[in-house]
Amino acid sequence: MQTNPNLKKDLSFEDFKAEVLNDYTIAVTSRECSLLGRREVLTGKAKFGIFGDGKEIPQLAWAKAFKNGDFRSGYYRDQTFMMAIGEMTIQQFFAGLYGHTDINHDPMSAGRQMGGHFATHSLDAHGNWNDLTKQKNSSADISPTAGQMPRLLGLAQASKIFRNVKGIDTTNFSNQGNEVAWGTIGNASTSEGLFFETINAAGVLQVPMVMSVWDDEYGISVHAKHQTTKENISEILKGFQRDEDHNGYEIFRVNGWDYPALVDTYQKASQVAREEHVPVLIHINELTQPQGHSTSGSHERYKNAERLAWEAEFDCNVKMREWLISNSIATDEELSAIEKDIKKQVRDGKKAAWSAFNNPLVQERDELVALIESVANSSTNKVFINKLKNDLASIVEPIRKDILSTARKTLRYVVSETSSEKTQLTNWINAYIEKIQPKYSSHLYSHSKHSALNVKEVKPTYDTNAEDVDGRLVIRDNFDAIFSKYPEALVFGEDAGHIGDVNQGLEGMQEKYGELRVADVGIREASILGQGIGMAMRGLRPIAEIQYLDYILYALQIMSDDLATLHYRTQGRQKAPLIIRTRGHRLEGIWHSGSQMGGVINLIRGIHVLVPRNMTKAAGFYNTLLESDEPALIVECLNGYRLKEKMPTNIGEFKTPLGVVETVKEGQDITLVSYGSTLRIVEQAAKELTEVGIDAEVIDIQSLLPFDLNHDIVKSVAKTNRLMVIDEDVPGGASAYILNEILNTQNAYQHLDSQPQTLTAQQHRPAYGTDGDYFSKPSVEDVFEKVYHVMHETNPNDFPKLR
Repeated sequence: MQTNPNLKKDLSFEDFKAEVLNDYTIAVTSRECSLLGRREVLTGKAKFGIFGDGKEIPQLAWAKAFKNGDFRSGYYRDQTFMMAIGEMTIQQFFAGLYGHTDINHDPMSAGRQMGGHFATHSLDAHGNWNDLTKQKNSSADISPTAGQMPRLLGLAQASKIFRNVKGIDTTNFSNQGNEVAWGTIGNASTSEGLFFETINAAGVLQVPMVMSVWDDEYGISVHAKHQTTKENISEILKGFQRDEDHNGYEIFRVNGWDYPALVDTYQKASQVAREEHVPVLIHINELTQPQGHSTSGSHERYKNAERLAWEAEFDCNVKMREWLISNSIATDEELSAIEKDIKKQVRDGKKAAWSAFNNPLVQERDELVALIESVANSSTNKVFINKLKNDLASIVEPIRKDILSTARKTLRYVVSETSSEKTQLTNWINAYIEKIQPKYSSHLYSHSKHSALNVKEVKPTYDTNAEDVDGRLVIRDNFDAIFSKYPEALVFGEDAGHIGDVNQGLEGMQEKYGELRVADVGIREASILGQGIGMAMRGLRPIAEIQYLDYILYALQIMSDDLATLHYRTQGRQKAPLIIRTRGHRLEGIWHSGSQMGGVINLIRGIHVLVPRNMTKAAGFYNTLLESDEPALIVECLNGYRLKEKMPTNIGEFKTPLGVVETVKEGQDITLVSYGSTLRIVEQAAKELTEVGIDAEVIDIQSLLPFDLNHDIVKSVAKTNRLMVIDEDVPGGASAYILNEILNTQNAYQHLDSQPQTLTAQQHRPAYGTDGDYFSKPSVEDVFEKVYHVMHETNPNDFPKLR
């Protein structure tokens, strides 16, 4: 074993000793938190535990190389690192374990994620950026294995953009692109496709990314021989090793119990990534997991006696202790004294965290108990109410479910009574829900002044002799205005760069703004999304292009689990205002017909979903979003790029509002609601319906998430008394969502004289060719006949049966 950790040059022995002993203190503290944390779960005070024991020493070495401005994108074993960079205390560790909903106690997620999911605050309480260059940063973790990888790519790419693109205001975000993005993953999770996709992309892009693989030979209970070819991730990635003539990776392999070698390795990795912008892979071998995967089971069930004995001998904390003694840095007595003191500190921190978590709940319980007692004394059902009161009072460690459930059940016993006590109880319940519900539900969308909903509409303006042009020219010229106005804006995707995207909406943009701002990428949708997430988290304004809506499915997990939840799971302390550009609707064939909207809108709540009917509306959405701080998906109409539109005079300035519908044709007989390409079919059908005396009102939804915030559709239904939703998704897809919003949220049912109708595509995806589209999705004739049938039921004399 090496004896020189190479911590700092010109370091005195006393300073060296103090620093090394501080590291050991952190390692022991983290281990004690893991041990006591498991006991808290098994005694029922916490719901679940997954800890970083066995990974302490390599994380200490990593922390030494981690600088202000750097970003972490890791997984749920990195607690030692968070302690080492000063971003988590003992009390905060336990607050996270208990699920404390106060962000001042659990700064990682305010109780929204289980312990082991770490984050720092990129934003202040008002949604404004902190100075990320003056703090050590951790992007908020997610549980899905390898889900941290795509975001890591973007966090690293941001440094490359900041270093090489001129004109960006880097205040708060970068120091000349010198920041490194550090990733961590368990060895078994390297089996995931997201790992390989991201590793390949980082090698292609040559970004300052350092990837640490914690290798303890198992993935839950499954041995590495079932996970990785040759049981060795660095071995099979040897082809990525850079040489003199080619780009690639610098690859290191080091034992996880060898403190000085780890320190040296991480210093080298930091230098290579930071100075040369070359990605690095560090394979940390011979690690252990002393308590097994999680509190759900015991590792003795799947590790044999020989393996367990080896883990006891090669435990990284044990090995560091031996190294300290053998190199005369500390005696056994000194280390024992440190360990004893740490045990007490951890117990005290745990008690403080529990008191801070539990005391408010006890106070809420006692307040309600007193109120229920007064309700019981005034009620004929005193015996039953007192039982509820006594049951609640007997709960030593109540949770809010116990409290509110008891209050609501009490109300049932006095439902037929009239008393001031009943009124007090009703008011208490309403006030309690109003106060407590946001602790679990707030910040799905932005609460800041930069919310997209605060951006006011600016209508496009036109010259009297405005030219009719292909829609693609409207979107192209608007992108030109965007890139000129926002130096931090960039777009990337398959075919987005050199040829200006498959529909020429970016024609000439790469030549004008450079390959870093208008970029081609490989066929890898998940990591395209990740690039956007990571760069947006660092203050850039990326537009990630997914070539077709159908291909969104490759990236849907990242959109759903990472981007859509980011603002929520940090209670508003991190954001990623990524714009996702795609195109879909009304093409031909199974794979390019793009109408999976029902699945999309139900899986990505937290991301706005915008469905413009033409390119002017789409361009307006881009302009709106770039003035906001929220992520969104914009689905351009795939068959709209060659359709003629007037060229606005205020390109780059007009803005389409979110959550606002547009009545494109007024009518008296029935309200027809649709969006995107299908709206054009509805408009044509409405014209043909006028020929038989049916006056339909046509409304363009424009924005699925959010949906009709002004409740304009119900105003139309109140006039026409009939409703039909036309959508090219499958039956029960987006049409079910739309109908629910109109009938249940807007209460339009009370205005209906006829059954509300939906007209959707068939259950299958469209067959190929124009006939495949006609027989698979709603046609003009389908709309006409279904509307006519509704009117026939209402007035069969004027509208005799059609067929």
